[in-house]
Amino acid sequence: MNPKVDNYLEQGCMRCELGGTPDCKVHAWTAELEKLRTIVLDCGLTEELKWGVPCYTFNNSNVLTVSALKNYSVISFFKGVLLKDAKDILEMPGPNSQSARYIKFVDAERIPEMEAVVKSYIYEAIEVEKAGLKVHFKKNPEPIPAELEHKFEEDPVLKSAFESLTPGRQRGYILYFSQPKQSKTRESRIEKCTGKILNGEGLHDKYNSRKKI
Repeated sequence: MNPKVDNYLEQGCMRCELGGTPDCKVHAWTAELEKLRTIVLDCGLTEELKWGVPCYTFNNSNVLTVSALKNYSVISFFKGVLLKDAKDILEMPGPNSQSARYIKFVDAERIPEMEAVVKSYIYEAIEVEKAGLKVHFKKNPEPIPAELEHKFEEDPVLKSAFESLTPGRQRGYILYFSQPKQSKTRESRIEKCTGKILNGEGLHDKYNSRKKI
């Protein structure tokens, strides 16, 4: 177990103003995240902390992340589109997601029932890496500014969060980021909005803390 992940579970990802506070979404899903962490580690992957969330690798290649979103916790596979999905449980983060796929979890008590299935998906994802398989990307249909594309390359967690937004919210951000003529201004806008995107909020949304029942 990586102590950096222990800190993530205690403090949150610390990527927005809610990190380290009771309102951080990580705290709403602690029980689920801890159970998922145990399952993933049992599959022999290396535990790291990347982009502020637990990331699991095989021979230095990213295989999956375990993280909390606004309304659920997830195991997100970087190359999930290449998995067979025998149980039909993988979901696209958003309509334009070409590679990542995730499994949602909303009840810690049900995770042990899914352990065998989840492990089979993890082992399949490891085999994808062993075989050196690649995802062939199509040109994104949305006119995403180059600065945002570059940010997505650096930060796949942000990309997944963005793709989880509704199409209307995605479009609102794209238009807002594309407006400035100078690249530095576009980059600045993206940085300022990163926390809102990670929290599942639209450009003009105000944060509404979610209390788990």
